[in-house]
Amino acid sequence: MKKEIVKGIEIIDLALFLKAEKLLAITDLQLGYEGMLNSQGVFVPRLNFEEIKRRLGDKTFPHAKGAEKILVNGDLKHEFGEISRQEWREVAELIELLKAHCKEVILVKGNHDAILGPIAKSMGVKVVEHYFAEKSKTLFIHGHKEPGKELLKGAETIVIGHEHPAVSIKDGVKSETYKCFLRGKYKGKTLIVMPSLNFVSMGSDVTKSEILGPMISNVNEFEVFAVEDKVYYMGKAGSL
Repeated sequence: MKKEIVKGIEIIDLALFLKAEKLLAITDLQLGYEGMLNSQGVFVPRLNFEEIKRRLGDKTFPHAKGAEKILVNGDLKHEFGEISRQEWREVAELIELLKAHCKEVILVKGNHDAILGPIAKSMGVKVVEHYFAEKSKTLFIHGHKEPGKELLKGAETIVIGHEHPAVSIKDGVKSETYKCFLRGKYKGKTLIVMPSLNFVSMGSDVTKSEILGPMISNVNEFEVFAVEDKVYYMGKAGSL
């Protein structure tokens, strides 16, 4: 399951693979999300982490052989102001899993990652505000705030998460929702929006839901790549 979304950048299930850098990127795992829901009286089984591991093992790692770096583009954990026991345990195990499939793990800070530092430090992994892949001239930022002009210099492609994009497809009275990638423009540069690697929720339908971050001004002009058994190009969001 591979499809090139930009020259040199492939979609592999819910991940991106930069061939020149041998870099695999995922985003928005939000580990610990079920614990937060449970604390609010919403009782859902804690299956997100198991599904993430299964999905990576079955659909991502086998098709990204040779990856030397794995980048998490923000929101590895869910809680804003604390680190829950569930988060600490799952984040540590996830980092060990990623390390087993690459030489270097990179954590880009998302809006849910205010206090990710202690876990990352204990695992020997650094947390960065952004990451620039020089060979492919690709800038990774989480997407919850606009990048400054200096940060954009030299970048041809920007990759963000944060939005958890999905799209609903109707067949008569039946409707199915699929996680999706978006491809559009931001200040003259190609902007790729990645889907979440979180399975508590399918995400937000880009044709119906409000855009969360400041980097998408008109989502109708963005092209949609839906992910199911393979990657399906759906055309522009405004035509769906």
